[in-house]
Amino acid sequence: MTTATIGSVAVDDTATDSVPARTPDGSNRYWHWGVRILVLVVAGVVWQLLTTHDVVLWARFDTIPSLTDVGHAFWAALGTEQYYLDLGQSLIRIGTGFALAVCVGIPVGIALGRSGTARLTVGTLTEVLRPIPAIALVPVAILVLPTDEAGMVFITFAAAFFPILVATRHAVRALPTIWEDSVRTMGGTRRDVVLRVILPGIAPGVFSGLSVGVGVAWICLISAEMISGRLGVGYRTWQAYTVVDYPQVFVGMLTIGVLGALTSGLIEVIGRRVTRWLPRGQEQR
Repeated sequence: MTTATIGSVAVDDTATDSVPARTPDGSNRYWHWGVRILVLVVAGVVWQLLTTHDVVLWARFDTIPSLTDVGHAFWAALGTEQYYLDLGQSLIRIGTGFALAVCVGIPVGIALGRSGTARLTVGTLTEVLRPIPAIALVPVAILVLPTDEAGMVFITFAAAFFPILVATRHAVRALPTIWEDSVRTMGGTRRDVVLRVILPGIAPGVFSGLSVGVGVAWICLISAEMISGRLGVGYRTWQAYTVVDYPQVFVGMLTIGVLGALTSGLIEVIGRRVTRWLPRGQEQR
């Protein structure tokens, strides 16, 4: 049984799930969720007022559909099979590409952080390729890969791979050498070092890279779907734009935003669970 200190009170670790999670400023998570919802409501009200009153300031809100128009279009889209086909296709692409990026990016990042040979060889290549925007690889993907579907998965993989790689590499380099020395002094093997020092030690940095990576992956996937897709949220959004169906354009934009927020939030929740051993882990749950 372990204890965590919140303020000046020692709390049993097994009992933390029964009390509201509190942040360092003393407020609880329910208050934070209330603020978030209020912000969204205020933004929606401002959007509705600007568009229904045809306000023209530094931007022309008279050309933008109102929130109610978008809401009606969203409700209509939810009743169609096409919406769910597009949603599922985009999720399959992002899931496949992101999973590949995780499986490749973390091991390569660990190698770059620990091996001078890897830094001179693989590291040199990745540093040359990293500044190239993933969406710029679309022509290459079309030429090299057999199908458009494989090309979009590759674009998603490339977009997520480099943030994960860089975050992992920096996390490995930031590990105190005394941790590894201690394990080896007590007779630990290389496997023990990896499992007991490296993987737990780099977890916070890796999950930061995963959060950034999934956001970049969504950006590049939607762009790739607009360029060469046949299905997907990005493809449908671009099709709505070409036929001047602006409410459906905003439906696509809001769908993308919700999907991005949900996937990033899921990674953040998993990361907090995995790194509960951190000093502030109990406060932020």
